[in-house]
Amino acid sequence: MELKRVVVTGLGALTPVGNTVAEAWENLVNGVSGAGPITRFDASKFKTQFACEVKNFNVADFIDRKEARKMDLYAQYAIVAAKEAIEDSAMDLESVDKNKIGVIFGVGIGGIRTFEEEMIGYAGTKDTIGPKFNPFFIPKMIADIASGHISIMYGFHGPNFTTTSACASSSNAIADAFNYIRLGKANVIVAGGAEAAISPGGVGGFNAMHALSTRNDEPTKASRPFSASRDGFIMAEGAGCLILEELEHAKARGAKIYAELVGAGLSADAHHLTASHPEGLGAKLVMQNALEDAGMKPEDIDYINVHGTSTPVGDVSEVKAIKDVFGEHAYKLNISSTKSMTGHLLGAAGAVEALVSVLAVKNDIVPPTINHEEGDNDENIDYNLNFTFGKAQKREVRAALSNTFGFGGHNACVIVKKYAE
Repeated sequence: MELKRVVVTGLGALTPVGNTVAEAWENLVNGVSGAGPITRFDASKFKTQFACEVKNFNVADFIDRKEARKMDLYAQYAIVAAKEAIEDSAMDLESVDKNKIGVIFGVGIGGIRTFEEEMIGYAGTKDTIGPKFNPFFIPKMIADIASGHISIMYGFHGPNFTTTSACASSSNAIADAFNYIRLGKANVIVAGGAEAAISPGGVGGFNAMHALSTRNDEPTKASRPFSASRDGFIMAEGAGCLILEELEHAKARGAKIYAELVGAGLSADAHHLTASHPEGLGAKLVMQNALEDAGMKPEDIDYINVHGTSTPVGDVSEVKAIKDVFGEHAYKLNISSTKSMTGHLLGAAGAVEALVSVLAVKNDIVPPTINHEEGDNDENIDYNLNFTFGKAQKREVRAALSNTFGFGGHNACVIVKKYAE
């Protein structure tokens, strides 16, 4: 069976560094951090008091207020990113076959804010008849509901589900969408991820694991991947969305094509609940699997958007994996962690970073890894590699690879390249 080709024809983003694709891309290229003090709740008693929040977001600009009240914030974010991507794709929704259009979204945690609000309300109730819950409590909270909202909104009847694999969730969504399209099961899939877990439970839980940076005095400098002084990641929120489309379907309607999605890889560390394998074995395997799936050699890749969360163990193991997979070509790559600016969007990270990889390929620009200071070097990291520290770099980007790794040992990797006939 000949596999169909899959291209990217629309993009949507709602991030801590911009509420549209254009705004987010401009800020990423210019090295702007999205970090700041937490405003979602009073974090004064928490070890970490800052995060990368979405700013100046008014849901009423996008969704009817009555409908929005039925949605957790993460689902609102998903819908907004999907709306931008669908509009960007310029699909004529009156003429396309909606039976062949699907929605696959990833989320790591889901409606944690809704869960907290309802349970706090329950704990404080004095009603002697019985506890009172919002009738929308369950549909607001459950992790699958964002893809359901999007399909209902547009009448898309194709494959519809949610992937949950912690921080690899939306890369898994993209991989699944890629496979459904190239196997002929769908013409178009709205693929992405969303997360909104900046809440007492989210921040407190990650604090208890010692996963978050506690650099409260300088939030914008806290995410510093590959620096010796890194002390954890920054919680972030938002959503990213890609319109993936079968090539002939896209050509038939005259769609603009950003890039071609050519490969996806999956693997498991099978090592630890939260820590990556110290030698990067799962990370190595997932990149090898993606390259094999794409029919590409290591030297075909020009840019890697790394997982790069700014954690002591994770950054080292990913560098080891890159050197193992790419050998001498590793020194010709550009590597960058856009989490140094966006923070870690958890279940939405893969979608946002795949989107960044698409734009790097389209524009021949590699966004930087910010916050690395001269002399702040980890003896376990090879600084002869080009981590694109400090400033964006213009170069030909024929193909880009995007890594995402999640708690539970879940690894996912996607590869995009310049589209050519």
